Amino acid sequence: MSASPPAPSAHSIAFRLAYIASLAVIFTFATGLVDGGTGVGSAQAFAQPIFPIANALPGLMLATLLLVLSRRPLLSFGIAFVLEALVYAVNALKVSNLNTPLMPADFRMLGQLRRGGLKLLGSYLPASPWPYLALVVALGIIVLAWRQEVPLFARRTRGRRLLCGTSLMLLLGTLLAGTPGWTKIYGNRHLWLEPWSAQATAEHSGLVSSLVMFHLHQGHARKKPDTAAAQQLIERADAGLRERLQAAPNAGERPDIVVVQSESFFDPSIMKGYEDADLTPNLHRLAAEGESGALHVPTYGGGTIRTEFEVLTGLSLRYFDDLQFPYLQMNHKVVPSLVRTLRSHGYETIALHGNDPGFWNRNTAFRAIGFDRFVSRSSFPAHAAMDGQYMADSAMTDEIMTQLKDSGPPQFLFAISIEAHGPYDVPPADAARRDAIPVPEGITGKNKLELQNYLYHMQHADQELGRLAELLAHRERPTLLLFYGDHLPALTDTYNANGFVDGRDMLSQAGVWLLVDPRNPTTPKQESLASWMLPGRLLEQAGMRDEAYFALTQVIAPQLATLTRAPGAPPASEDRDEQTVDQDMANVALLRMKGKLDPLLPRVEVQTAQAAGPHFDSLEQAEPAGVQQ
Repeated sequence: MSASPPAPSAHSIAFRLAYIASLAVIFTFATGLVDGGTGVGSAQAFAQPIFPIANALPGLMLATLLLVLSRRPLLSFGIAFVLEALVYAVNALKVSNLNTPLMPADFRMLGQLRRGGLKLLGSYLPASPWPYLALVVALGIIVLAWRQEVPLFARRTRGRRLLCGTSLMLLLGTLLAGTPGWTKIYGNRHLWLEPWSAQATAEHSGLVSSLVMFHLHQGHARKKPDTAAAQQLIERADAGLRERLQAAPNAGERPDIVVVQSESFFDPSIMKGYEDADLTPNLHRLAAEGESGALHVPTYGGGTIRTEFEVLTGLSLRYFDDLQFPYLQMNHKVVPSLVRTLRSHGYETIALHGNDPGFWNRNTAFRAIGFDRFVSRSSFPAHAAMDGQYMADSAMTDEIMTQLKDSGPPQFLFAISIEAHGPYDVPPADAARRDAIPVPEGITGKNKLELQNYLYHMQHADQELGRLAELLAHRERPTLLLFYGDHLPALTDTYNANGFVDGRDMLSQAGVWLLVDPRNPTTPKQESLASWMLPGRLLEQAGMRDEAYFALTQVIAPQLATLTRAPGAPPASEDRDEQTVDQDMANVALLRMKGKLDPLLPRVEVQTAQAAGPHFDSLEQAEPAGVQQ
């Protein structure tokens, strides 16, 4: 074994410290250059040095830790910068598709890669070979540095390396754990957080600082419900609430209920150039036979489970700051929901989705929400139709009708479509039909192709809505049909180029909802709702009016519906009364999630059938509901 090199001289130590400091400065400036935010660029290095330094600090700590372990400075700073650059590349993809930067909860998606997420998320990767070539070159340089770079200091340092490495690991650990002490840098008088806009925060403080600040904010922003404020809202709504609760239930058998969450569905007539086009004739025809209107949802371009969670639970994510992807953050066995209410009325509850059941953690989340069965991709027929990258909506309609029975307990079937899911550069089954779809002037090239691909699949969704309504109208049993779009498709460049009829941006646009009894058309009614208000409206239409929380959502719907918007959207203006109702409803929602709301609500004595058949869990022995906050 060779002897350790002699201790460096004082001059040598000073030189090496200066060398490391120079690499740190270069790393900081390079991070600001890659970031591109106005607050962290080189122009701000002297005006507000804390901004670029704080943005680079996590990467600098990682580089220093690697230096302690490898003793090779170029290798260490190179690895740290490549990892940082990968984060920025993923952020660029997200901004391009969803118009919003990375958030801490996005890193939970890493756990979804082995659950069907790799294929779906991988389809958004750039087709150009240059990014991958650059990554290969970077990895080659790292390998070369490992083999050729001379270590900066001796292997044996009498415990100093161990002490430094342990200290750095602990320091990084406190950052990852969200220790409040970090707010002295990432917050207060130095950097500031704009909770309503991740994009604005990243622009003035840098992406990395934004991730750290949201991580610190969400980890320690757990709200405690104000029971008195919730009680005041319930008391103010008492008259309307009791009027709804006292309404007589429908006579006769309970209707079957079919809910269709249509992937990326919206009415294109809100876009300039399509004002007079009728691309959704079945939606418009059925809207003249029932209830419909604008639907305000908490996401844009993706994040389907945000809208899905609100519809199934009746809880607004507006009141849960730390729940970006609720299905990935659940830690309780029971969550209050529309599904459980229907089970208490004797319904068999079925979820249906032609995709991997593990993606978005639906297989676990649906147990907590209360579904009896989950019919996923493997349960569909082997010959189920595909169109583009995903299962066709026609296959979903066929499976809905297969699952519905004309005898036995009433059924609640929640169907999630996927045909119109992005990306929209995959050729469809009928390219000629796609090419015949007109687009507004000025939409050309890649944007034109993506818009035509989307409209091709969206029109299939509208056609299947019409076909499903027709099939349900001829069933022996009565059936209610609720149809809605989970969010607008991620056609960001097209929206920016073309614009919307109302002049507002893409994040402020509403989708659509429709509730009809296909066998018994009614006088049309239009109303704007938020997605968390749909279950209350559905229960009322089905004649189940004994659930006070869902009735409360209907009493306050006119005041709060338009407040639900996608992350990053300009916040809706509120007067003092609306702010009071909004704040009080937040306390109601928090109590509901914690299983502590029922004692505050009025009750009605309604005889209901007990659900029959096997269930995932025993409701009588269920623990209080909730999610990790």
